[in-house]
Amino acid sequence: MPTLLRWKGFRFFFYSADGNEPAHIHVTGDGKEAKIWLHDLSVAINLGFAPRDLSEIVRKTRENRGAFLEAWNDHFADRA
Repeated sequence: MPTLLRWKGFRFFFYSADGNEPAHIHVTGDGKEAKIWLHDLSVAINLGFAPRDLSEIVRKTRENRGAFLEAWNDHFADRA
């Protein structure tokens, strides 16, 4: 489960078993978790984040989407 970014107490990562799904990122912090699709930055799952925090998380994901997609593609390249 590669960690791609730590920011403001949030950890951005994906699970190594996620390769059968479209590219996405998981974000955890303070016992909460969200899953964000990288193709359109929509929130697939939100387990406890307040709207303000989720908005910041989506913004940070947008800023780093290129790097996140590159890491995703590199990690799952052998599974394509």
